[in-house]
Amino acid sequence: MHTGVQEQQQQHREYQNAGMGTRTIAGARLTTSATVTMTLVAVNVAIFLITAIQAKSLFDNNTARIEQLGELWTYPALGGGEWWRIFTSGFLHYGPIHIAANAFSLWMIGRALEQVFGKIRFLALYFISMLGASTALLLFELPNRPSVGASGAIFGLLGAYAVIVLKLRLNPTSLLINLGINAYITFTIPGISILAHVGGLVTGAVVTFAILYSPERDRARWQAAGLVLITVALVGLILWRTTQIPALTCDFGTNQAGVTSYLCGLSQSG
Repeated sequence: MHTGVQEQQQQHREYQNAGMGTRTIAGARLTTSATVTMTLVAVNVAIFLITAIQAKSLFDNNTARIEQLGELWTYPALGGGEWWRIFTSGFLHYGPIHIAANAFSLWMIGRALEQVFGKIRFLALYFISMLGASTALLLFELPNRPSVGASGAIFGLLGAYAVIVLKLRLNPTSLLINLGINAYITFTIPGISILAHVGGLVTGAVVTFAILYSPERDRARWQAAGLVLITVALVGLILWRTTQIPALTCDFGTNQAGVTSYLCGLSQSG
């Protein structure tokens, strides 16, 4: 009898550790809600529509002022002190195919991961992955090349998915299909940074490792400490990169072709 009770307890622990008990493998309470994912999709679509209306074009929405003020490229972000671009770029898209592909990927991947991580951890995963994608772009991309898209954060979700597949030894077919679709988008749509995708993927995997492999005792605190450490490391890299960029003055102006766009030049101060 005693042995049977022990076996039942062991099975119950394994059931919970697999995410099917009162808590998921990430330590979140069980839920079927995906409100964070739906909100993120809605915000991305709404911002795209705003840029399309402002540009009076679905396909040339990159000419909208809000788009140019939110794109991520090194000169205005670091040289001009426009730090908001690190995150605003993750909610901007070039054309209807770009937004449709990212909205679909976010909806398909985000719903399942939100149920595993819970709302707060899922938001942390999403935005830290976005920060990681932006960090990679600022460190290694050409400083005058703008980039936009939610795909850096989405690749972070794919990195999280990969860690979960490995931890639970799940069938990787769905993961490989998602990676294939997003890789195709990466190489076929202009203005998308491969480096940002790699940065998001790696960051998402590291964040998920910190969440899933935290000690059971005081798990929430260990998880929070791990996420703070990752965030501080990324911010530190960005600050280091900032020291290599001269002070710039950035504003809307007319280029040699007579087109109004966002331009940066050496600051006259000092």
